[in-house]
Amino acid sequence: MSMWNRRKDEEQPVTKPVSAPPRTSEPAKEGIPMSTMTPRPFGQDTPAETTARGGVAVLGKSVIVKGQIFSREDLTIDGEVEGTVELQEHRLTVGPNGKVMATIKAREICVIGSVNGNVEASDKIDIRKDAKLIGDIRTARIVIEDGAYFKGNIDIIRTPAAAPAAKPQAVATPKPATAAAAGSEGSR
Repeated sequence: MSMWNRRKDEEQPVTKPVSAPPRTSEPAKEGIPMSTMTPRPFGQDTPAETTARGGVAVLGKSVIVKGQIFSREDLTIDGEVEGTVELQEHRLTVGPNGKVMATIKAREICVIGSVNGNVEASDKIDIRKDAKLIGDIRTARIVIEDGAYFKGNIDIIRTPAAAPAAKPQAVATPKPATAAAAGSEGSR
């Protein structure tokens, strides 16, 4: 009989790996990396738009930063920042809980919370209805919604499309100079 018991013992380990228990959906969620789940910045962009631009970094409402922030991706600030914020080719969103006391430079800036400092956007600044911005603005385009608070100066900068208009004038200037030179040679 001990011989029969050995065969049963040998067969059981072989059959155990074949009949694995069914997996639940929870372990599948744990296996997804956090970076693939892009956050949605306060209703501004759809997840597809956010992913196409490279994602969004988020400073949560319990985060306090004192110093300089340089980012190579879009940034949403919902906490407190004091210092400077630079996102030269990207979008900055100051969320509803965001309190920024800083000089800001970005391609596009959307203020939903509070900003105290000078702001420069190469493309556009959007100040929402419950937002507060105290400081000077330098931008190509600006939107200030009804109900927003703004105190400061606005300097609208010309877009690069105005630069090609100056080039034809530079080309036109040498032509009269050569015509004047040809005229002076003809009078000799």
